[in-house]
Amino acid sequence: MLHSGRVVFGEMEEVVFGRPAAETVAEEARRLGAERVFLMASGTLNRTTAEVAKVRRTLGNRFAGLFDQMPPHTPRRAVIEAAAAAREAGADLIVTIGGGSVTDGAKAVQLCLANDIRNAEALDQYRPVKGPDGVVGPPPCNPPTVPQVTVPTTLSAGEFSAIAGVTDERHRVKELFRHPQIIPRAVVLDPAVTVHTPEWLWLSTGIRAVDHCVEGICSGEANPYADAQALHGLALLCRGLPRVKADPNDLEARLDCQIGSWLSMGPLASGVPMGASHGIGYVLGAVFDIPHGHTSCIMLPAVMRWNKPVNAERQALVAAAMGHPGEEADDVLDAFITGLGMPRSLGAVKIGPESFARLAEQAMDTPWVPRNPRPIAGPAEVREILELAA
Repeated sequence: MLHSGRVVFGEMEEVVFGRPAAETVAEEARRLGAERVFLMASGTLNRTTAEVAKVRRTLGNRFAGLFDQMPPHTPRRAVIEAAAAAREAGADLIVTIGGGSVTDGAKAVQLCLANDIRNAEALDQYRPVKGPDGVVGPPPCNPPTVPQVTVPTTLSAGEFSAIAGVTDERHRVKELFRHPQIIPRAVVLDPAVTVHTPEWLWLSTGIRAVDHCVEGICSGEANPYADAQALHGLALLCRGLPRVKADPNDLEARLDCQIGSWLSMGPLASGVPMGASHGIGYVLGAVFDIPHGHTSCIMLPAVMRWNKPVNAERQALVAAAMGHPGEEADDVLDAFITGLGMPRSLGAVKIGPESFARLAEQAMDTPWVPRNPRPIAGPAEVREILELAA
């Protein structure tokens, strides 16, 4: 049977890897003609390290302001606060230094600045809509005009997508805001900046990137372009993560992880959907405040086990890429995640069966559970997966 598909190349212009972040950010600001650079940074990174100060120094009089109060899961309230600060600073470029919540927050700030969004409720009008062709995209709105450059310090890889994950605190629901132009113009992968990232956060977000690779490879909508990136990305992550755990100062291993994380987004960038691990993970994060990386550590092997009846051949590719040809991918993933010291069950993060009904109901409303390779008709099937992860 012939393959068919469509790969859309986005608005990102550059990925710079293996070079110092501070000097590269200054070069990007000059390249983009920016005069008012607004920094959005991890608060911990800003308070306890010199990394943000280095960027400020290299920017010189281009530095226009700083926001370092973005909580995990990117709540709407904090997005509005950051947008107000960027607006007051007259920002013509946003530079982020931090993890996925900061990165996604800046993407949402781009939409707020372009459309004069000044309160959390106004974001309701910018939820994605389905077009006549069935493709989900932004509603009619002004395109972003303030570009973004991102220096990631974790491995969740949101910087490589044109999607901003933002939590609506009213309902404790993670929503995805989309616009093709909110993807960062440039991403700077500097492994030296990541040595400050807590080990649990680095390793768990590395498993989040593994989750991107694995669900992309195992999707019923996989394509050869996505496979090429996801399989190599998975191999790099599986090689790099244990080396970083053994030696946190191994910058070559850290860069392997960063490039593996970049490649892990190949499936999403080429239209391949994620599955139930991502979908259930959204609810675990928004409702129970479980870190994104930990949701993948807990859910991915269980989802693989549940999906095995329909995609065992694709799962064999995962096991081989991880260096264990002929073995069961769910067992290989379980052992790999356990070896990194990450949580492996819902019980380990204090989520018991009494929460399964709520989890299952809300997971059905996420964009990914309906695209799982083994069809999920309703909450009962989600509960089966939750019980495997209990």
